[in-house]
Amino acid sequence: MIVRPHQHWFRRLFVWHGSVLSEILFRLSLNLAMSVVAILCFQWYEALGVKLTLAPFSLLGVAIAIFLGFRNSVSYARFTEARMMWGNLLIVNRSLLRQVKSILPLRPELAQELAALLMAFSYCLKHQLRKTPMDEDLARLLAEHDTQAIANSASPCNQILLLIGQWLGKRRQEGDVSDILFHSIDQNVNQLSAVLAGCERISNTPIPFAYRLIVHRTVYLFCTLLPFALVPDLHYMTPLVSVFISYTFISLDALAEELEDPFGTAPNDLPLNAMCNAIEINLREMNNESNVPQKLLPDKQFQLN
Repeated sequence: MIVRPHQHWFRRLFVWHGSVLSEILFRLSLNLAMSVVAILCFQWYEALGVKLTLAPFSLLGVAIAIFLGFRNSVSYARFTEARMMWGNLLIVNRSLLRQVKSILPLRPELAQELAALLMAFSYCLKHQLRKTPMDEDLARLLAEHDTQAIANSASPCNQILLLIGQWLGKRRQEGDVSDILFHSIDQNVNQLSAVLAGCERISNTPIPFAYRLIVHRTVYLFCTLLPFALVPDLHYMTPLVSVFISYTFISLDALAEELEDPFGTAPNDLPLNAMCNAIEINLREMNNESNVPQKLLPDKQFQLN
């Protein structure tokens, strides 16, 4: 995620890091090349009586803009829902640890056990969504458990939820937690399960491919033929106007693709590393631990991973 301080509007016009311009620069250069071809071939295809007018492009442009707007709205809705679920994850972690510390104030080792399981769940969820190795974080946080079996499971996060449930059940069997308190704490554990299922739903259910494909094809066909419709009226100004119009459509298409999977590592995706880091800092501070990690900050390119 790009986290920039407030900038003057004029300076913001020239921002590079965080924009999709770096990703679509080659595609814009192709449109520039097509504009040059249109200028060079203008007299030739005009002599043949071939002439593209702006009327169909105006109608098609309005239709593409509507479809791109809808697709970006869907992608941003997925991004927003994912951010809300990770925010809810932080709330539930705090609530669970606060409940246990309030119920068992004389047994801090139990609060540390639960905090380790909760931190492991958060890091495991991050790795599961990003499809990255989780062995190191699991070994760091769950030294007393078979981390290899968890990592090799079809749903590692669900295995950690099972460990949390078993930990809670053991406290109930030993009489540390009454039935009423057990039910209250178990509701928060169910919230963790809901967060896991929601993140898996977003990650495993992309926007229908056929819908993405038709918008993608239409955008690039429009941008390819646009110079030939502009050149009769604009002549040598065709490259400038054509590239500017293409930048609008292609950048919206590229941004929708980037936001479709909010759990990735693209510049505008969710900063899952920073979120896990925030959860670990909160839980360790609640347990008065000394090994609290440093808060992750944006790098020199204003990107927070």
